[in-house]
Amino acid sequence: QVQLVESGGGLVQPGASLRLSCAGSGSSLNYYAIGWFRQAPGKEREAVSCISVESTGSVFYEESVKGRFTISRDNALRRVYLQMNSLKPEDTAVYYCAARFPGSSATKFYYTHEDEYDYWGQGTQVTVSS
Repeated sequence: QVQLVESGGGLVQPGASLRLSCAGSGSSLNYYAIGWFRQAPGKEREAVSCISVESTGSVFYEESVKGRFTISRDNALRRVYLQMNSLKPEDTAVYYCAARFPGSSATKFYYTHEDEYDYWGQGTQVTVSS
């Protein structure tokens, strides 16, 4: 079992950058597929970026964040990051990290549906406004 804690959110102006961090306790995130999701007011939660267990494996980006967001792992620190550049007001949302233990046979796959994840953090607010 793993407990997830997100950090790094905040209030920024359009065009600014933020780096979100997802840290795990109880078990190393190195063995979990990780997804970053976001939920804006009045909208459903959506997958923003996802990464497989193998950091050189598969990654996913939602269309609107391609070229602006980068997901990465730091296995030494047991963290997963979401670097967000060129932020836009429409990026405003609560951002969650989620973890799934895929087993040894599925370490190259990412997962984009929230039902596929077993563990969730409490979320961190990102607000992009001038």
